Amino acid sequence: MRRVGAWRAFGAGAALLVAASLSAQGVAPASAPLPTPLVLNDDGGWCWFQDERALVIGTRLVFGSVAAGRRDASRRGMVEATSVDLKTGKAAAFRLSATPVERPDRYDDHDTAAFVARDDARLVAVWAGHGFDNRILSRVSTRPGDASAWSDERVFVPSPGSSVTYSNLFRLASERGRIYDFFRGLDNRFKPSVAWSDDGGETWTKGGVVIEVPAQFRHRPYVKYASNGHDTVHLVYTEGHPRDFDNSLYHVYYRAGALHRSDGTAIRPLAEGLRDPVEGTRIFEGDARNVAWVADVELDAQAFPFAAYSVQKDSAGLPPRQGGADHRYRLARFTGRGWEDGEIAYAGSRLYAGEDDYTGGVALVPGDSSRVFISTDTDPATGAPLVSGRDGQRHYEIFRGEAKGTGRRFEWTAVTRDSTADNLRPIVPRTERASELVLWLRGRYRSYTDYDLEVVGLIPKDLSGTK
Repeated sequence: MRRVGAWRAFGAGAALLVAASLSAQGVAPASAPLPTPLVLNDDGGWCWFQDERALVIGTRLVFGSVAAGRRDASRRGMVEATSVDLKTGKAAAFRLSATPVERPDRYDDHDTAAFVARDDARLVAVWAGHGFDNRILSRVSTRPGDASAWSDERVFVPSPGSSVTYSNLFRLASERGRIYDFFRGLDNRFKPSVAWSDDGGETWTKGGVVIEVPAQFRHRPYVKYASNGHDTVHLVYTEGHPRDFDNSLYHVYYRAGALHRSDGTAIRPLAEGLRDPVEGTRIFEGDARNVAWVADVELDAQAFPFAAYSVQKDSAGLPPRQGGADHRYRLARFTGRGWEDGEIAYAGSRLYAGEDDYTGGVALVPGDSSRVFISTDTDPATGAPLVSGRDGQRHYEIFRGEAKGTGRRFEWTAVTRDSTADNLRPIVPRTERASELVLWLRGRYRSYTDYDLEVVGLIPKDLSGTK
């Protein structure tokens, strides 16, 4: 069975406004030589369903990744935190996982840690295996803004029957600094779930399932989260995995104990969760030739959410492993009255057969919906394959997009070009200046349990102190 199309009808969460108002404009011609990225961790991968994977604290960048052990077998499967001095570019990785998070000799990029800063500026790191067991693991840094020394590993078990993965951490100042962890797998129900800490990540309390799905077979919504750090957490999500559903895209937000639609209408308390994905506001209506998967969510200068996502175009009626040659990136912006949404770029082909909806990835620039970074193995404006002039092979490259004119068309500039390795899954961490500090994975990605990648990045001048 290719997909189940049970979710295509409009329900209580019909979108306020859907306007195909964004599009690709073109790729700026090559001019000056491209900057050379710094290698920040020589062995690391990440999935994109953990946030924040990277934080900037003062003059330091901290990010999480999972080592494959290609260069040092003792690092295989280790969940790591890397600390980077933004003034010098010097980086050092520190082991977070004291106990295995997967089976012996196995690693998985889904195990990546998420981070949040406490009110005393000490860091909380939380991670879990990929449905391996019922443990959510954590550490707290021993010094403010410093990822080089950590407390002992702590273990939180939401319930004996849980099978957990992913962590997404947000601290809400209006709730006396409560830290929320949105994870997956409470009671082995395979659904987005929540826990919280009222003592800065020292101990945790389980909540409930956040999005339930009435269905005859076991599956799960996929969610990306963003928060204003004060009183709100936004959730942008699908009905399920794109191999199972002709996914649409929805939005709700949490505030003051309840979940709300985009227009502010309260749905019900967070403790009760959504009973059906369609209770949220629908941003994009999927079908067999337009199957959505969320990639990134951020807030603009007015604290309105905007979201990037991919849409698979070419696998209607096909079994797994036979589609995924044509993906597109889309951007949706909430205006305060409704959602504007449209295609902005060609996203290229799947990363590998079997995960036919895995694309190179999208990173939004926090605070600014007019800028975006993408990974694609096609020209983002035309869809023509990108073939490297150095090795004659097709590779994923990083492009920077900027909205022009009325803000409804994007112009693309190459960040990498003629590479001999793939460039994947960019991240743009939040900074005080809304700078374009961009990180990505470079190397070979065969699957989420088989990769040879390094974490690289470009540090902007206003963060590095250079002139």
